[in-house]
Amino acid sequence: EVQLVESGGGLVQAGGSLRLSCAASGLTFDDYAIGWFRQAPGKVREGISCISSDYDDSTYFADSVKGRFSISKDKNLNTVYLQMNGLKREDTAVYSCAVPDAPSDFSCSAYALRVAMDIFGKGVLVTVSS
Repeated sequence: EVQLVESGGGLVQAGGSLRLSCAASGLTFDDYAIGWFRQAPGKVREGISCISSDYDDSTYFADSVKGRFSISKDKNLNTVYLQMNGLKREDTAVYSCAVPDAPSDFSCSAYALRVAMDIFGKGVLVTVSS
């Protein structure tokens, strides 16, 4: 059974940084793209970043986070990280990671986030105060 466990959320002041982790188990880590999503209160879930499998090691960032967030993975730990810098109040949301339900042979993109991610973690809350 695939399991995704996020950690690293919390309260941070505007302009600060946080690093979220997504630990994956029950899958062959190198074969799966992993995406990050967030959902703010009263808003629809937004796909914000993705890192592909060994297919092409591509990454994607939504315009809302481009230039502030980065994504990386540690294959030894089966973990993907979302480094969030320059946080703004509008970044306040529940952040969750997700994977497809099968090995991924596609490049990361907004489309891939929208249609290919099937299994989600429970998420962590990030609160940015002014």
